[in-house]
This record gives sequence, C-alpha cells and structure tokens, in this order.
Amino acid sequence: MINKHFQNLKQNYLFSTIAHRVQAFREAHPERNVISLGIGDVTRPLPPASIAAMHRAVDEMAVAETFRGYGPEQGYAFLRQAIVDHDYTARGVQIDIDEVFISDGAKSDCGNITDILDTRLSVAVTDPVYPVYVDSNIMAGRPAGGSIRLLPVTAEGHFVPALPAEHIDLIYLCYPNNPTGTVLRRDQLQEWVDYALREGSLILFDSAYEAFIQHDDIPHSIYEIPGAKRCAIELRSFSKTAGFTGVRCGYTVVPRELQFDGVCLRDLWNRRQCTKFNGTSYITQRAAEAIYTPEGQQQVRATIQYYMEGARMMRERLTQMGYQVVGGTDAPYIWLTTPAGTDSWTFFDRLLNEAALVTTPGVGFGPSGEGYVRLTAFGSHENCAEALQRIAALG
Repeated sequence: MINKHFQNLKQNYLFSTIAHRVQAFREAHPERNVISLGIGDVTRPLPPASIAAMHRAVDEMAVAETFRGYGPEQGYAFLRQAIVDHDYTARGVQIDIDEVFISDGAKSDCGNITDILDTRLSVAVTDPVYPVYVDSNIMAGRPAGGSIRLLPVTAEGHFVPALPAEHIDLIYLCYPNNPTGTVLRRDQLQEWVDYALREGSLILFDSAYEAFIQHDDIPHSIYEIPGAKRCAIELRSFSKTAGFTGVRCGYTVVPRELQFDGVCLRDLWNRRQCTKFNGTSYITQRAAEAIYTPEGQQQVRATIQYYMEGARMMRERLTQMGYQVVGGTDAPYIWLTTPAGTDSWTFFDRLLNEAALVTTPGVGFGPSGEGYVRLTAFGSHENCAEALQRIAALG
C-alpha cells in the first residue's frame, strides 16, 4: 500500500506549475526574451574563496594520504566551529559545536526535522508561507485528524502575524520572510518566544535569508532572543547567502536546552541523522568553510549588496509607478499588490504573456497571498531594469 497522505497534497507543486506555464510560453514565442523574477534561484557565481577551497579539496581526494570517505553525519568539525564562531559567538549567542548539524540544505531539513515529532501535534504556519512547511507535514500525516492552522499575514495587520488564540504545538516562522520580504523586530520575535515558553510549543525558525538583513534592530538569529534556546530549532542555508543553490549545503541548530515533551530533541535529531543521512560531501563543506574567511566574508557581502541593490531598484521604481509593495529592504523579495480586481494568477499570466516576465502568484503561498505576486531580486541589474521598463509599458 502507498502512503495515503500523499494523496492529500495539492496535485501540483507551485513552482512546477509555473515552470509548465513558462515552458509553454517559450515554445509558443521562441523569439521572446523571457526574464525571470519568479523562483528564488541565484545568478551570481560562487565566492572565489569557495571555488579555491573546492579545488584544494578535490586535489586532496586524489591522494591516498588526504583522501576522505564517509564523513561525520553531523558535519566536519572545521565547518561547525566556523559556524559557531561567526554566526553565533560573534553575535553574543552561546551555541556548542555539537548542537550544529550540517546538511544538504535548509529545504531538506525543513522536511526531515519532523521525523522526530508525533503526527498528532497541532501545527501553525504563517499565511502566506513557503509551501514545503505545509506539504511536508501533510506527507507525514500531521496533524492527525485535523488541519494546519493558518496565521494570516496581511496589510491590515502590517504583515505581522498575530499570536494564536489557542494552544499550538508546532509553529513555523521564517524571517526575513519568504515570500513577503518582511521582517520581525526584536520585540515582536520576543512575543513568539514568550508564547512558546508559556504554551510548551516548539518553534521551527527558518532564517535562510538572515544575511540580507540591513538594519541593526532586526535579529539575525532567534537565539538572540532570551529563552529561545528552550523552545526553538533554527534552520539556515548557504544557498542564497553564498550561491550554493546548486552545491547544496545548510545547517540546523538544535540546542541541548531544548526539551520538548520532556525529551532532548538534539539527541533525537542526532539519532535520526545517523540513521538516515551519510553527511554532506567533504568538498562542499570545505567550500562552505571558506565563506567564513576574511576574503570569503568580503565576497559574500559584495554579492548580497548586489542583490539588495536590485531589490532597491525594483522597490523604488514600482512605488513610483503607483504599485503597493513591501519587502526589499532586509530581504531579496518584493511583495507586490496586484492591480485592483486582478487575482494573482491573472496578473501572473498578464506579465508572462504581455511582458515575457515570470513572477510567482501570491496565492500559491496560501489564501492570504491572493492579490499579490512575489518578485525576486536575484537577477542581474540589467534584467531588473529591463523588467521594470516592461512593467511600466503595461500601463
């Protein structure tokens, strides 16, 4: 018998649907230059420091004395220590090396982390939301006999989700947010930590876009918030930070202080990884380690600023055109309100068919995304400028 829970999923994954529509347009109009502002894939090359580190690692694999086979399932100590030193200690957060788990990306960890949780848990996600959070829980049959609670994120609420009125066991938060590009201030995130501690809830905090934060009052890690190590797991990615979307590397932090239902989740996650994961490749981890060198940090910052300049261009020009937009100041995403009376997919189709532009329909991220499209700033400045000209030409 098959896993019946897969039949409860929507028939098509959002980005697969977009890809099919774009492919049909390309086939019908091979002469058109299609510009993608849709899926959040990066376009800038890997940092030179990472490339050099990968070359050195490949050479090591060619010599018996330095060849490496299976690595530790939790990740090599050299990368885990670099993460602790640069991403946490430097921000005044105490994280131990054995609380850091290297993986092949935050998306995998988002789906896999719930292996250690019961299917009967109540689940809440912000709406709109990254589809993987919802789909991975549905695949696992969670919540058994119930539905996933949606926490609307709307303009009326200033794009800040309200705390649940009832008890929720498992809460997903992503900040800076995908898809809206919005952020939570320190005091706002403190409210979520306080709720989780009061209710005995678990927060899965996706901070894949923390490197894009530009303002000092926005926390980069949930562990900057007092009490968070007792209620939160943090997931991070090198995909957008350093262009690792095709290389695949990320990590998850599970503090030993985190006791859920009286059990140390760090130990459960370690057991899961040792059983079902053979570790991220040595070559990849050396590339990730190089991000934390002085030259690597400088190169990553330059790439981040390139993308954020594209976001600034889009935000300012679209506002001048009369569109309502949020995001684009501490995240590479622009959340654009569609013209009055136009739903998300209709505006998506119009931009594709009339301007050869690919966006992401907001409703694909949840009901509260209706009436929006998401734009990304991961393209070249030249493509951003051309895309803005095409939107302006639509009137």
